[in-house]
Amino acid sequence: MTSDSFTIRSIEAFCYRYPLATPVVTSFGRMLNRPAVFIRAVDEDGVEGWGEAWSNFPAPGAEHRARLVNEVLAPGLVGRKFDGPAQAFESLTRGTEVLALQCGEPGPFAQAIAGIDLALWDLSARRRRLPLWRLLGGHGSTIKVYASGINPGGATQTAEAALERGHRALKLKVGFGADIDLGNLAALRQIVGAGMLAADANQGWSVEQALQMLERLGGFDLRWLEEPIRADRPREEWLRLRAGADMPIAAGENISSAEGFRQVLTEDVLGVVQPDIAKWGGLTVCVGLARDILDARKTFCPHYLGGGVGLLASAHLLAGIGGDGWLEVDANDNPLRDLFCGSLVDVREGTVQLSDDPGLGTVPDLSAIERYRSI
Repeated sequence: MTSDSFTIRSIEAFCYRYPLATPVVTSFGRMLNRPAVFIRAVDEDGVEGWGEAWSNFPAPGAEHRARLVNEVLAPGLVGRKFDGPAQAFESLTRGTEVLALQCGEPGPFAQAIAGIDLALWDLSARRRRLPLWRLLGGHGSTIKVYASGINPGGATQTAEAALERGHRALKLKVGFGADIDLGNLAALRQIVGAGMLAADANQGWSVEQALQMLERLGGFDLRWLEEPIRADRPREEWLRLRAGADMPIAAGENISSAEGFRQVLTEDVLGVVQPDIAKWGGLTVCVGLARDILDARKTFCPHYLGGGVGLLASAHLLAGIGGDGWLEVDANDNPLRDLFCGSLVDVREGTVQLSDDPGLGTVPDLSAIERYRSI
């Protein structure tokens, strides 16, 4: 039972949507609901594990990713024996590379595979009777968190509510015009005091706009400025930004290749690197990547904005790897997150403590969200 190898009995994805009273706003669009694609893997011994695939965009994308898992990826795994999650990840990735290219969908395939990978890591940790953070090499279960997803409208109220829930670090969405952005930053700096404050432009500016804004952001003592320009802009533009910035530049959620991460780790542009384990690479790739980020003397902060299973897996990665980074926790209402993220709902003085129970430390009760199921 404690062997690293396992035979997969079943893999199934479940898709949900929680309607939002207040849309989540970014510089590139609005989210009218919060989707989640949860994935359950069960081995022949009856041990189960849970994962989650990134599915925020486009609006119908969650159902598509769930079908990729159930109709394309799962049939290729059921009944097969693997020596561990990494072997299954490599088999899925290699086995679908041509198909992903043929249909022009390397992103959705990578996200669905990442979700399966997270489930298999949870399953493996449960088989070993170890909390996932300890299986990943962690020595402590306490990590720092920050309240993310603070919209331009109602930013003050959202920030104050986050501090009341125990947060001591905030990240504001910017990219909505200088007056709105600077006014919100001034208000949040006053609210959080000497605590951590960051800003996320969600790829919303040209390099010229970003350079102009950098001149006006210096007084807010930002811990980082995230994705000020498009992730695919030429490296010369990122280098120009770094030369004009008083604060660290952050990115990573939209880097989706080992080569892309190698590049940012060998140059002095990003001070904060933010891979998303539910979007690309899963734990199989991102455990080693997180260690490489720390070895490059950069700050590792896992990106995450989804349901509770992926958030919990991201927390275990941060605890397992260590460093002085923060876990991203969405400040907006979302039962698909809060019901399934275990101890992460209990924020105390800007930190959370993970469970010592095996795997992720909790098993989702999907009956609690049955009314939100879409497929």
